Amino acid sequence: MWFWFSIICLFCWSGSDLFSKIGCNHEDDKLSHLKMVMAVGLVMGLHACYEIFIGGVEMSWHVMLTYLPVSLLYIISMAIGYAGLRYIELSISSPICNSSGALVVIMTLIMGGLRDLVPLQLIATGVVCLATIGLGVVEAREDDAMRQLRQEFGHHHYAKTWLALGLPILYAVLDAAGTFADSLVLEVLDEDSANCAYELTFLAAGLVCFIYVVLIRKDRLIPKREAPKYIGAIFETIGQFFYIYALADSEHVALSVSIIGAYCVASVVWSRIFLREKLSWKHYVMIGLVAVGIVVLGIFDA
Repeated sequence: MWFWFSIICLFCWSGSDLFSKIGCNHEDDKLSHLKMVMAVGLVMGLHACYEIFIGGVEMSWHVMLTYLPVSLLYIISMAIGYAGLRYIELSISSPICNSSGALVVIMTLIMGGLRDLVPLQLIATGVVCLATIGLGVVEAREDDAMRQLRQEFGHHHYAKTWLALGLPILYAVLDAAGTFADSLVLEVLDEDSANCAYELTFLAAGLVCFIYVVLIRKDRLIPKREAPKYIGAIFETIGQFFYIYALADSEHVALSVSIIGAYCVASVVWSRIFLREKLSWKHYVMIGLVAVGIVVLGIFDA
């Protein structure tokens, strides 16, 4: 089932990407990334309460503290990713952020993993990772004329800066560390309990952001601007639920993160359709390679 959990997570997180971009895309809102953390924290907190008080998931301080390092890596990386959406197109940011899957595969190889896989599975994993990275390279090396044309379609202009590219890269490093640590911690923790621990930690982070944004900075929350953030938060929470179960299969962790990391491909498609960010033939080549790699991994799992 790890394959289908990964696919569901892929589509949910690509939806989260789209609505998070819409919610954080206001140039005059310098605290939009913290408001996004507030939204995700609230939705995840509500889901955790449902799982604990209605679903009967066991929760303790031991579980919270054991999973805390993983939770912090994820939450910090996501906050950085949300901040990066203010400076760069989604079709560039998402592929760079999700090159973290390639980093996880490298970490797993270093630790002696992937020894039971056949060559074609290794090749498919490499294709997914390299095509995901390649999508970001295509975007970064795009000529100025094509870039200007895409931005005219999207009615939003960005400048290539070290900050714009640095934030997604930092996200990728932290997210890869979190994913690798996640696969190890889930060997000793129940998946449901670990997920609730993560969601409660995110709720705490959301409350801290609320205190800073609303009570200290006294920034206004405009419903029309906040609504996309909460839609994105719902997609994020659903994706996280299936992500935990995908990673719980430790034998396929490198494969599942390769598939999940490819959700940037769907994000690029959504950015073209809904945000009107223009794509070239090179983008579609990379998208096709990722799709082929995912199908091969699914066939071997079946």
